[in-house]
Amino acid sequence: MDFIQAIFLAIIEGLTEYLPVSSTAHMIFVSSYYGIQDDEFVKLFQTAIQFGAILAVVALYWKKFFDFTRINFYVKLACAVIPALLLGKLFDDMIDEALGDPIPIAIMLIVGGVVLLFIDNYFKKPQIFKEEDITIKKAITIGFWQCLAMMPGTSRSAASIIGGMQQKLSREAAAEFSFFLAVPTMLAVTVYSIVLKEYGPNQVKGYTMLLEGDNLKLFLLGNVIAFVVAIIAIKGFIGIIKKYGFKPWGYYRIIVGAALLAYFSIYK
Repeated sequence: MDFIQAIFLAIIEGLTEYLPVSSTAHMIFVSSYYGIQDDEFVKLFQTAIQFGAILAVVALYWKKFFDFTRINFYVKLACAVIPALLLGKLFDDMIDEALGDPIPIAIMLIVGGVVLLFIDNYFKKPQIFKEEDITIKKAITIGFWQCLAMMPGTSRSAASIIGGMQQKLSREAAAEFSFFLAVPTMLAVTVYSIVLKEYGPNQVKGYTMLLEGDNLKLFLLGNVIAFVVAIIAIKGFIGIIKKYGFKPWGYYRIIVGAALLAYFSIYK
């Protein structure tokens, strides 16, 4: 992977991580198109640059994350992230295997798009409009919904937002809680991918790959770009769902998923 490819992947990560369109699917498709998908460092890079996107949420909502008098906020996030930590570790190998086949990922983009077309009409009467009113039980339930994103192409953001709306959150409150929940979830995934996970037949640790050649420079550059782009994407996303709801994202997923399904059915 060269610097141009790294920049492109980082932009895609920043744009799509918090949108209900599956950042993983987009990066896999781009990596496959450039012929770099099978590179072990690319697999690490696609996960590790989520750290930049994490910092974007912390920067935008710093008052919540650094108000240490609001212990209940941290407790809710800690409880909500537990399902993803447990199931993510349990199904890690299956998830890696699924990442290698673009066809089912494209299908999941389409299926998720259809769901988003109707979600606004299905959940019409929200009762919770701010994070403070989310109970720990509801937070844990949303955490289980988030686990649906372990199937690549589903979208962590979409799964947790739908879970939030199913728990009577307004779409704005569901989106914001999805952002908050992303911080511990993606931080855990990033640390695991760098420190604990082993890659390739030689079982190389992530941090070992980071120290090879220009990999550390690519990693740092990718995180900076993902951070800046994610800030822009988050602000834009909130504005769009307030005005238009989730239908635009549903149409986007269906169109992109259908195009990619056709492409990879022919050229795979």
